[in-house]
Amino acid sequence: MCPENENPALERRIEALLARLQGGDKKAMDELLPLLFDDLRKLARAQRNRVGGGETLRTTALIHEAYLKLRRSRSLSPDSRRHFLHTAALAMRHILIDHARSQLAAQDRHELMHAGNEDSLGAVQRQARLVLDIDSALAELQQTEPRLVNIVNYRYFAGYNEAETADLLEVSARTVRRDWVRAKTWLADKLESHDPAPAVRN
Repeated sequence: MCPENENPALERRIEALLARLQGGDKKAMDELLPLLFDDLRKLARAQRNRVGGGETLRTTALIHEAYLKLRRSRSLSPDSRRHFLHTAALAMRHILIDHARSQLAAQDRHELMHAGNEDSLGAVQRQARLVLDIDSALAELQQTEPRLVNIVNYRYFAGYNEAETADLLEVSARTVRRDWVRAKTWLADKLESHDPAPAVRN
């Protein structure tokens, strides 16, 4: 996901900026953004492909909205490049969830103005409902199986592979593999009304 150590000088620069960010220097974000822009673009594209963003929220816009969200955060303290990108991926996910809510609210207003239009709920609205259903399901799962939610966040939303996820969670790859299957099965059951539960097929 993130090609660490390909450019030692760049990695040292990123590590120095992350250290400044940990120390509370939000201006370090301004210098990090161009250095990690390619990684953030991959994350944003993956997020839009996963949960949709519509034509009104393009990849670059999603990156910049995530940047502003992170810039305003009082608890942002990433201890590594991977941790920062994971945090960015979660910010993008929350932005897309808010976007989905806005889309449905706009659709509700449209339906009030155009009562009787049976074709008013299009593909965009169905996708928005799926996004919110996924978020609701993960909130429920968080109450009993927080590690499964972390694995979904790393594997599905942030796009990390099995080994990277194991390293981040400090568990074995076998544990990640087992829990990923459990998480997908649980989500598939919760989302069974969405044929064929596209969020958990992979």
